[in-house]
Amino acid sequence: MANGLAHLSATPSTLSAMRYLAESFACGALRRGRPVEQFLGPLRAADRLGIHYIEVRPVRYRYEIILHACEDVGHESFCDLAEFPSFHGEDGEEDSGLLLATSDEPLDALRTAENLTGAVRGRWVNEGLVQDEYHDYLQAGRPVGAAHDGHPWPKPPAAPPTPVTPASST
Repeated sequence: MANGLAHLSATPSTLSAMRYLAESFACGALRRGRPVEQFLGPLRAADRLGIHYIEVRPVRYRYEIILHACEDVGHESFCDLAEFPSFHGEDGEEDSGLLLATSDEPLDALRTAENLTGAVRGRWVNEGLVQDEYHDYLQAGRPVGAAHDGHPWPKPPAAPPTPVTPASST
């Protein structure tokens, strides 16, 4: 121990667990004007492969719940989900997401996002870290049933969420 500090070693699973926000930290980020996101895993339709993730974004005095669905075009050195083409849009069109709902309170926004998409309370990450979640997904070989750490992919409700309107781009 040098200077009173113990050497800390982190395994990949420890680092992955460290990126998740406790409820109070997720709400705090939203109150400070910072979005939170959650990777929801693979999305399949016919012969196409995609991914989807949910974002809770502060906008003025409310919180928008935005579902993103993108073509899975990433690889080890390209994980910027904001650059991926929309799963449901025109060829090459970037995904701007679908506004599913709005809320006046951060905790209510998280609950609404979870209820609409099957997102899980303990798996929210700060803005941009959803790309690390995607990278882990790639390294695990694009698993269908569960995330790289064995946590099952969220199961959305039986009826798909009905969008309010297309989300505004940031």
